[in-house]
Amino acid sequence: MWKKVVLLAGVFVCAFLASGSDVRTTVSVLPEDKELYSALKLSGQIGYTAFHQAMEGYRRIPGRKKEVLTIIDYSKPSDRKRLFVLDLKKRELVYASYVAHGRNSGNRYATSFSNVNGSYKSSLGFYKTENTYRGKNGYSLVLDGLEKGINDHAKERAIVIHGADYADPAVLKSTGRLGRSLGCPALPREVNREIIDYIKEGSLLYIYAVTGDQPQPNS
Repeated sequence: MWKKVVLLAGVFVCAFLASGSDVRTTVSVLPEDKELYSALKLSGQIGYTAFHQAMEGYRRIPGRKKEVLTIIDYSKPSDRKRLFVLDLKKRELVYASYVAHGRNSGNRYATSFSNVNGSYKSSLGFYKTENTYRGKNGYSLVLDGLEKGINDHAKERAIVIHGADYADPAVLKSTGRLGRSLGCPALPREVNREIIDYIKEGSLLYIYAVTGDQPQPNS
């Protein structure tokens, strides 16, 4: 049994690029990451571990078309802002937003994750943003899950970014938490289009959480 540990879902991508094997690693403190973390004024908003893991993937994952990195920190409760859009070229935190998690991932906190269709749980790890479309949830952004067994069924599951009334912070006044999705990282409608247009078509998204369980493919 693993004691409460940081779930390094993104390490699977980095390790695959290097050796094709799944590994865990400890978080090192890189001077350039600490400097950027400070310059972006992220202390108190994004934990350094989540930021460092996201930056590791950003540096190693090929094919990105934008110097934009989005981090969703599901170690935070849904009554706090936990989606952050970083423009690394401008060295600027562009957006900080509330974001919902899957209904079967937890209530106020997201604590359980899955890659299985019909689980109604969120999936962790690295994604690449693709095209937009208008579906039943309005303006939406396609996400390509990059991690085999962790989030690579995202398209099959229709895990996309979209707007939702239940993701509006006004919901917090009556329930103390946001409503929940079927697994999508849903945003407040008032910022949904603006954020999607900033990150669409080739930027990276990293979804982070803390769990006490070792991740098992498709669990």
